[in-house]
Amino acid sequence: MLYKVVCLLLSVSSTGSFVVDVTQSSYQAEENHNITLEWTFTTKPDTSISALKIRCRLITDQKPSTLYYLYYGVEFSEVQDEEFSGRVQSDKDALREGRIRLQLSRLRTEDSGLYLCEVDTGYGRGYNSCRVTVSESRPGKTETTQQPGSLQPPELKDETKGISLSGRLAIVGAVFICISLISWGFMFYQNCKEHSS
Repeated sequence: MLYKVVCLLLSVSSTGSFVVDVTQSSYQAEENHNITLEWTFTTKPDTSISALKIRCRLITDQKPSTLYYLYYGVEFSEVQDEEFSGRVQSDKDALREGRIRLQLSRLRTEDSGLYLCEVDTGYGRGYNSCRVTVSESRPGKTETTQQPGSLQPPELKDETKGISLSGRLAIVGAVFICISLISWGFMFYQNCKEHSS
């Protein structure tokens, strides 16, 4: 019984050390300009890029759109939604340092929304998001402005469902946590079952 309790504590405590963070929570830019979105994640010295699974998506009221997909260290542009085709560049060297850097070029007003990036390293999973607001370009203005990371994104409401976007993300997060706990519980059960036989 003591072994089972120790196994449970170790499995729970080891998962709590993995963090996905966003360097800036809000970006503002104009059409036809570029921005660089950046997330950081906890790394271990011996982690290879070939162990990484990363999916970054734009979440809007219409539908989620994939802008970046990395599976076991290999980028799959065919998974990328058409509206991002040829407009997203990633920095593979930054991945080795635990940073996801995506340059989104030729911005459109339709690029506005919540950008969610999910990371699985094999030793931890997590996600984080930032908000991008793209306004119509003004004549004579040529520079992209990025707001400091301390700004909080505005609350969006989907009038047809009455649930805010952050509320829906909270539900998705809760489902993700439940699935993770069930998976960890199953692995713990299997591990303890093997050791008790």
